[in-house]
Amino acid sequence: MVVQVSSTPDEVGAAVGQLIFNLSKKAIATNDRFIVALSGGSLPKILNKSLQAIKGEVDFSKWFVYFADERCVSLDHDDSNYKACKEALFDFISVPESQIYCIDASLTPKSMAADYTKKLAEVWGNDLPRFDLILLGMGPDGHTCSLFPGHPLLEEKTLFVASIENSPKPPSQRITLTYPVVNNAANVAFVATGAGKAELIPHMVGIEKRTPPLPAANVKPTDGEVYWFIDEDAAAMLSEDARM
Repeated sequence: MVVQVSSTPDEVGAAVGQLIFNLSKKAIATNDRFIVALSGGSLPKILNKSLQAIKGEVDFSKWFVYFADERCVSLDHDDSNYKACKEALFDFISVPESQIYCIDASLTPKSMAADYTKKLAEVWGNDLPRFDLILLGMGPDGHTCSLFPGHPLLEEKTLFVASIENSPKPPSQRITLTYPVVNNAANVAFVATGAGKAELIPHMVGIEKRTPPLPAANVKPTDGEVYWFIDEDAAAMLSEDARM
């Protein structure tokens, strides 16, 4: 695990941008493509400046972009993670539209999850997907993707993409990548800023134990690296030894 503390959210974005740059260059050099999953929330805006800064040095035509979770709303709805990413990222970087994998908003949540699983199969076939990078946020309750504390989906072992119709956070209908996919990633990077996250960070980085662990703390790639990019406000309860 790598924990990197930066002074401000903009500096957090720059640090994440450097990781994205390095991983993208490596993946494209090795496999001629970079496969990444994005989240919504504050993450797209935090990444805006850093991705614009590297757009002259990264071949975005080699990017394949999925979503770690999505709300079951139209793509132009204010709750759509796709819309958040489009307005903050895709409108400024040249990822081919055919390589941005969106939901089919006309489907029911269960059918939408099955359809999105087929979109994963366009890259990986029937194999367990292995993303080069999954970028995640964390809610104040410790949820990540649409994996919420105490929810049955935390125990899902078979599905790659699951639907949720009773999310404790609106909108209630969503789809999400499951732990088997998230924990098979080569790299997972969390971005958490603000004092509202400070109480949870010691648990997330393994200093404070909770039973059961909160969902974001269970993101532990079996053959990969997990990064926490946080600002000083979020790091308020971390000792100097726990910081990069």
